Parts: sequence; C-alpha cells; structure tokens
Amino acid sequence: MAPFVPSKVFLVRGRGSHKEKLVSFEIALRQAGIAPYNLVRVSSIFPPRARWVPKASGLKLLRPGQILYVVLSENATDVPRELVTASIGLAVPDDPSRYGYLAEHADSGRSARETGLHTEYLAAEMLATKLGEKLRKPPTDRAPGSFSVGNGLSLTTRSVTQAARGKKGLWTTALAAAVLVD
Repeated sequence: MAPFVPSKVFLVRGRGSHKEKLVSFEIALRQAGIAPYNLVRVSSIFPPRARWVPKASGLKLLRPGQILYVVLSENATDVPRELVTASIGLAVPDDPSRYGYLAEHADSGRSARETGLHTEYLAAEMLATKLGEKLRKPPTDRAPGSFSVGNGLSLTTRSVTQAARGKKGLWTTALAAAVLVD
C-alpha cells in the first residue's frame, strides 16, 4: 500500500460565538466549511508536488464523515471586546519537487493583517532553517508573498487569518486551517 501524500491543499477560516465554548468552536467550523468531517490534526509539511487550490474547489472533493487532515489554528476568548486571531501561513519553494511548510499561529490584540504577515514569516523561517539555510531579510520592495533563502531558493507565501472580537456573556472563537486532500 502506497503512503498517503496529499496532492492538494486549501485554506479555510471561520468564527463563532456562543455561551458554550465548544459550540462556539463548532460554529466557527461550520463557517469555515469543515464541520461535517472528522478532523485529524497534523504537523506542518506542505507536500512536494502538492498544489494550492481555492476553498470552493477543495470542498467539492470532500464527503461528509470523511477523515480530513488539517493544520489547525484556533483562538477563543470570553473577554468582551478582546481581539483574537487565528492564522495559517504557508511557504512553498519555487521548486515543486521540494516540500514546503505550514505554520499555525494564534494571537491576541493584533489585526488579521499583522497576524497573517507574521504567520507567513514563521512558515518561511521554519522552512529556511529546516533546509539549513538563513531566511534573507526581504527587501522593502519585494513582492508581497515572496522570500528567498541563502541558497538562492525562492519561496512563495500566503496565509489565511480569522479575527474575532469577544462579546459579553459569550465565548468567541476564531479558527483557520489548511486542509490536505488527495
């Protein structure tokens, strides 16, 4: 039997609020589109030769009840007006035969944009160090979503981030996920 190596990855996000923390999480899963699946959390490798696909295309590949492998970031608060974020960043080398990296990060008090950019940086930094290289400080004129590492390898990054603000008397959950499918 050949090992399962996902060929497609898509990104989702959602938020939910409810008096019960678990129900808040479930509502966020529903908004993200991944509630009717059995989620298995995995670590952070973007498989070689896998391709990123839009959420709508990825969801069409799924059947309710199926086991779904995800890199998941979640954050929840019951503090009124507290801003929480959950983010997934990915860094993929320009050489499709090499694997990339997925990073999950959650924060409080940072905007979705700030958290997303930081999560992209984390994915690029972790991939560079895994390759035994240093992440080059991106020039200020770099294209958004691009980095390079010491050996001349270029990386493309992207992220999905969900922000949510706490509400009085409720749990509020923000989540983001990378879904890995065949």
